[in-house]
Amino acid sequence: MIDHSRQVIFHQMLVAARKTVLMDALSEALGEIDPNTLKKQITKYVPSDAQQILGAAGIRDEHVFPTPIVLERKPTLIAYYRLLLGMSQKRFYRKGTGMSPYKGMESRGLINVKKPPDIDHLCSVMSDHLADLVRQISPRITARDVSELPLITLGGQLYGSNNNAIGRKATLEVFVSVAEIVKTFIVTQDGSRITIKNASKRKVVIALSTDPDIRIQEEFEGKLRNKVAIEIKGGTDVSNAHNRAGEAEKSHQKAKKQGFRDYWTLISKTGVNTAKLKDESPTTNSWFDVAQVLARDGPDWEEFRSRFAGEAGIPVSK
Repeated sequence: MIDHSRQVIFHQMLVAARKTVLMDALSEALGEIDPNTLKKQITKYVPSDAQQILGAAGIRDEHVFPTPIVLERKPTLIAYYRLLLGMSQKRFYRKGTGMSPYKGMESRGLINVKKPPDIDHLCSVMSDHLADLVRQISPRITARDVSELPLITLGGQLYGSNNNAIGRKATLEVFVSVAEIVKTFIVTQDGSRITIKNASKRKVVIALSTDPDIRIQEEFEGKLRNKVAIEIKGGTDVSNAHNRAGEAEKSHQKAKKQGFRDYWTLISKTGVNTAKLKDESPTTNSWFDVAQVLARDGPDWEEFRSRFAGEAGIPVSK
């Protein structure tokens, strides 16, 4: 029998990547920035001969070359240009490349405010290599090449990952999505912890952890109180869904002892009997389809986004 469950997981990751590191994410960012600033930066970073080649092919310069205004708007897009160059994360961020200070931009969607990386230098270095790529591709580069070349590297990256690594990636993708829900209220942020000031002027902490994967805490009378424990299960094998729900239950039982009051589980719900999931994790009081949350689309995503904003004490972003 052919096992297609791994391919379904890859689809989850592909859909999530469209929101953070592929052309969909780039197009969204471009729609939110000042076009005049972008044009000035394109002139600075893109060699004129490369501009001519792209112009003749009908390709926008910013679809190939990074600029500070784009990366500052959506830091995860550093991966778009990395994938276009055909470089794995391991090669790109290894010692000697000078790229390690930028890793948090890709993995967490974060620019370190206390020690900001030199994005000007990053754009200059990457543009040199991307210009060589544009010049060397033969026959002449096309818009289809630009959209498909990153997928080759992304596919290799996913196929080189084991299930645990994919599970961690899914958790990070969800963390990046919740960061976007609360982004206008963020006071401080690092790789695993976001602090916001909510509409009631109280501090709320959203943190990556283990047991639970993500926690929401709110400050009352100078003390942080545990509010919501979120477990993320990225597998898709229908026959194994009850085991994943059982793992979530174990985590939620630990969270219950820590004083959390709400227990959410993100899990693949397609083809799964939800009643059986509830039998395996009776502590879970809210179930969300992980694929919809990763895609940031669908009724479960809308409910998750609304509920998360409510628990954080902020209005739902449009």
